[in-house]
Amino acid sequence: MSRFLPPDHSKGDETTIGGYEAVHARPAAFDGPDGLAYSVAILSDALGDDPRGAYGAYLLFLRWTRIGEEGVEGHLESEFLEFADDRATAVAKLGAWPLTRAQELLETLA
Repeated sequence: MSRFLPPDHSKGDETTIGGYEAVHARPAAFDGPDGLAYSVAILSDALGDDPRGAYGAYLLFLRWTRIGEEGVEGHLESEFLEFADDRATAVAKLGAWPLTRAQELLETLA
């Protein structure tokens, strides 16, 4: 069941990936070049001895079904986009990306 939560602009900059999620209490969503709806999540993984940092962060785009019962029908993943010595910093760096940059990336992946 959906519920309306008013945005809380004190929680961040809604023009960024992480800020949008903080302000609106939900992930940002985009129209893909294939005409389908996608939402975005920031994920990270440990990299071991990678000289760029111990953790890498990347974007996961969930593709939502167009017809029938609501649900996820697929996904797209970016490569590692930001790196840091700890998970929180890698995620925060990617969360600071503008939403427009995430949209551009989705268009190259779809």
